[in-house]
Amino acid sequence: MTRELYLVRLSGEITTKASQTRLHFTKRLVRNLRAGLRRAGVEHTIERRWSRIYVEAEQVGGVSLAGEVIRRTFGVQSCSRVERRPWRDLADVVETGHELFRDAVAGRSFAVRARRSGDRRQIPFRSQQVERELGALLLPAARKVDLGDPEITVSIEIHEQEAYYFVDRTLGPSGLPLGTESRALSLVSGGFDSAVASWMMLRRGVRLDYVFFNLGGTVHELGVLRVMKVIAEQWSHGDRPRLHAVDLRPVVLEIQSKVTSRYWQVVLKRLMLRAAEELAHELRHTTLVTGEAIGQVSSQTPQNLASISRPIELPILRPLLGFNKEEIIDRARAIGTFELSSAVDEYCAILPKRPATRASVTAVDEEEAKLDPEILRQAVSGRIVHDLGRLDASQLGGEELEIGEIPDDARVLDLRSRAAYEAWHWPGAEHTDFFQALKRFEELDRAPTYVFYCDVGLKSAHLAEVMQQAGYRAFHVPGGVKDLLRREREKDPLHAQLLAPAVVD
Repeated sequence: MTRELYLVRLSGEITTKASQTRLHFTKRLVRNLRAGLRRAGVEHTIERRWSRIYVEAEQVGGVSLAGEVIRRTFGVQSCSRVERRPWRDLADVVETGHELFRDAVAGRSFAVRARRSGDRRQIPFRSQQVERELGALLLPAARKVDLGDPEITVSIEIHEQEAYYFVDRTLGPSGLPLGTESRALSLVSGGFDSAVASWMMLRRGVRLDYVFFNLGGTVHELGVLRVMKVIAEQWSHGDRPRLHAVDLRPVVLEIQSKVTSRYWQVVLKRLMLRAAEELAHELRHTTLVTGEAIGQVSSQTPQNLASISRPIELPILRPLLGFNKEEIIDRARAIGTFELSSAVDEYCAILPKRPATRASVTAVDEEEAKLDPEILRQAVSGRIVHDLGRLDASQLGGEELEIGEIPDDARVLDLRSRAAYEAWHWPGAEHTDFFQALKRFEELDRAPTYVFYCDVGLKSAHLAEVMQQAGYRAFHVPGGVKDLLRREREKDPLHAQLLAPAVVD
């Protein structure tokens, strides 16, 4: 069985800590690496030194998994797959370097980097000597030496009795080892923002549990679980995060019936924070985390955020406040949640025509006072708790809402905007407003089979679920309009080519 050896470099923030703190952080990092490797099924041994960690691991089924685990562990600055060889003298180090690197530098510009580590008094030569002599041996096979911008850099770390040879350096996430700070509760929606905000707090060593306020039914919850499972499995080594799913739909109905419409969203956000704070106290968590960014939506203006947060006693961490949406999306791609979050999209349960952008604390207090607080407490107490580490998202259902082929006699309803509908729609589809359909679907004839589609498949799933529960034959297109366009291309490629790029995208 193939074994690999990795040299792991500590995050710069760890190396600047006082000795006892550094030791504590390094031990925690080793513990997290072990947990991640065990979860991946990798047999391994770990050796901890003052400035380096060495991971020796077996491949799993011929596949190298250890490197992936290491590069997704917070507190790791970088790692390299290395060859470890004993040495007797300078000539021994240089000859081994020539043997290992000559094929790698062939025909390329290169540089040699050598570093002495440990007790340097036990190493009777300098790093520069190694670089010069090894560079001279490698040069005949290479194109040239280039110390400024080489095509390949070959490196050696020399310790008292052995040397480590490598050519690659894979960056890790840096930050602090997970678990070196206290635990917090992160509010997540499945969209780009909350997943990225959670990742950023994990990177600072904060262990997280999650609370999801369900506004869109089974498919919405399933989409969120898929996103947060990526965060749990790939980025939470050393922890067992749980997601608390709170059905907030009864609260939304209460808001819509009693609160002035322009304050709907602000009041809803405050109630989410109230519920999260209650849950955090129960779990003995000390902080809340949200994915809000200044001005991104109407409820996230500075004054609205102040009015939303005023009654909350726990600190609220908002790591994305100054981020642009493009920056958040780029980070989502890097951490591996982009595709899943794209399928969830942002789900807004209530959309007033003229939302308040500068709601005063007094106004929000007055609107909130109209509500029955018992409804919120019941929602929190009735929550479902998911162990993200053990969760099998494929067993959570949702397939009963989906439809493969649209029957010829089905009544097809397009839930997108009027402009999107007029740009292109499924042949014979009718346009309808999603929120009106939710309120008035019982006025529809029960005889037909109903098929819904929207932009990404979330609103259509919500409506299909509600109508199925009421006894209708109702289904949705899971991939949204993109899936319908794929079908259109397959059925009529020429027509699909004539569609405007904005429609296709």
